[in-house]
Amino acid sequence: MYNNKKIIRMEADFAGRSLILETGRMAKQASGSVLVQYGGTVVLVTAAVSKERKEGIDFFPLTVDFVEKMYAAGKIPGGFFKREARPSTTATLSARLIDRPIRPLFPEGFRNEVQVIATVLSYDKANSPDILGMIGASVALSISEIPFHGPIAGVNIGLVNDEFVVNPTTEQLENSELELAVAGKENAIMMVEGDAKEISEKKMLQALEIANNEIQKIVKFEKEFIAKASKEKKDFECDVVDEDIANEISGLATDKLKDAMNLSSKQDRQKAVDDLLDDIVNQYAEKLSPDDFEKKQMMIKTAFDNLLKRLVRSQIIKEHRRVDGRGFDEIRPITCEIDVLPYAHGSALFTRGETQSLGVVTLGTSSDEKVIDELDEEYKKRFFLHYNFPPYSVGEVKYLRGPGRRELGHGNLAERALSPVIPENEQKFPYTIRIVSDILESNGSSSMATVCSGTLALMAAGVPISRAVAGVANGLILENNEHIILTDIIGTEDHYGDMDFKVTGTEKGITAFQMDIKVEGITRGIMAEALEKAKNARLFILDKMKQTIDKPRTEVSKIAPKIEIIKVKKEKIGDIIGPQGKVIRKIIEETGVTIDIEDDGLVQIASSDKSSIEKAKKKILSIVEEPEVGKVYLGTVKNIRDFGAFVEFLPHTEGLVHISNMENKRTINVEDVVKVGDKVRVKIIGIDRDGKVQLSMKDAQRTKSDRKDFNNRFKRY
Repeated sequence: MYNNKKIIRMEADFAGRSLILETGRMAKQASGSVLVQYGGTVVLVTAAVSKERKEGIDFFPLTVDFVEKMYAAGKIPGGFFKREARPSTTATLSARLIDRPIRPLFPEGFRNEVQVIATVLSYDKANSPDILGMIGASVALSISEIPFHGPIAGVNIGLVNDEFVVNPTTEQLENSELELAVAGKENAIMMVEGDAKEISEKKMLQALEIANNEIQKIVKFEKEFIAKASKEKKDFECDVVDEDIANEISGLATDKLKDAMNLSSKQDRQKAVDDLLDDIVNQYAEKLSPDDFEKKQMMIKTAFDNLLKRLVRSQIIKEHRRVDGRGFDEIRPITCEIDVLPYAHGSALFTRGETQSLGVVTLGTSSDEKVIDELDEEYKKRFFLHYNFPPYSVGEVKYLRGPGRRELGHGNLAERALSPVIPENEQKFPYTIRIVSDILESNGSSSMATVCSGTLALMAAGVPISRAVAGVANGLILENNEHIILTDIIGTEDHYGDMDFKVTGTEKGITAFQMDIKVEGITRGIMAEALEKAKNARLFILDKMKQTIDKPRTEVSKIAPKIEIIKVKKEKIGDIIGPQGKVIRKIIEETGVTIDIEDDGLVQIASSDKSSIEKAKKKILSIVEEPEVGKVYLGTVKNIRDFGAFVEFLPHTEGLVHISNMENKRTINVEDVVKVGDKVRVKIIGIDRDGKVQLSMKDAQRTKSDRKDFNNRFKRY
């Protein structure tokens, strides 16, 4: 550690690499700023707070942004303007990763706007910048005047060769069975997100325990730094509900709210609650002056919501009764349908209670792959999932816009859940796969419904997934020393509960995991219990899905493109393409197929007509076919010399028929036997070291044994 005037810098070893925290050198006008370095990855995180509180809102106005500077990885942005544009999907997901564990740690009723910006300044392509952003956000908030109940820390956990790895490098993650991001305080895990290749609940618990131990080390290091760099915290005015108003609303609304909570339908419950709130607000509007009502209107609504929260939680804890009347481990009624859209490659409708997802699979060629160009090297994805949440799914009216952070986060979770079962062998299943989940109804856990509808649609489309995947969201009510875990939570239980715990997987194990909690921490026992209940629920849902379709169809849809793959030598790629693409364009024009050629010599031929694929395949094979001694070909005489004739027997491949090998008798003059342009049968009788081919016409006379083989091969020409 050194302190040069106002610059404070500390360094500690963590998982074999140096973790460095520094403040006082950059972005000094922010409320709090810290430079975090780990290996060659550097992230600057700033925190700022507005001077005035935001009036007329009932939420905490926190914004977290994650900014990727392309210079961090030595790249120049693409596009016309050659500068960074809107955040990438990865940047948006990283911002959510930072937001979720810090949001619950601000004072209740705090209404000043807070903005946290994590800017990636250097990226070594080995150490993840999002975890550094999380650590930096914690420190920047802690050393600022902003009220924050931290610090927190984050780690990544991998599983390589059955050994857990803390903060695995990008290279290690390529061979990892697990990719888990965990955030927490010194004594509690606050957030978990990741995917796995069907690992057991036992291994997941082990990973979380390791993460918790490592988080404690980082938090201790952060506290030492904060003690040296923190500013004095300011007093900010927070929204506090007047006790008299809270008591008055409790007397007015308690009995009616209890009646409303017993309604089984979400819409009926919501209408009854909304009508009651409107009635109470109108009562206050009549008895208060306009100015007084304007000041207290938000407080009245907050007091009403607090009362509803207490009643929902009390009913579950004390009466052991859920809002919709189900048992704690009871899953809502499930229906599964496939082939609901006649012209889609694969479609399914999954309904669980009042949550419904329409999953649709579209199969494409390699030209449909998604190109990703971010801080890492540019790469392509052949499987991706898009999640849409239209306003009508919850009975609302809103402008239709592009996907927001929530949609991107839910879609990413579902995509990670399904990725482990997607066929990896591109030659066996060469399709690009896109899943779209349109949420048609929502009352809790639409991302888990997306996993189920996606699985059903994949199997209906004939995608040979290794196993079916299902998902469920569980919740938690924690009061004093008593807790209750709720299986398959609805929206009300999610909103007023203490945990949102999503687990997806197959019969074999877990494929994805996401957890957010709103309390100080949960014990290992609660975590183990929640995982076990999630497993039981997952197996129940999988059984329901299997009753509709138990395995992938053996063939893709008739309307899906058919794809044939052939592998050619790299040096033959140019022959297929031809000068300025003339050869490949001619094949495409004559056959109507789509042809994609990879740099490694993998050739994809796609068309809805199988006969067109076969026609194009034969043309390509004729171009790349290698001469083979003993084979008979139909060739074209290209040139005549005194000593023989040069015959093109394969595209761009010629051989010499010596004058002695033209007839079964002595030939005096070559031109007496052949002319330029003649079609002749030739047999390869030799290939010398230089690749020169010797042909024979006299040895290529038809015999019964070779006629069938020759006729089959001749069709290619």
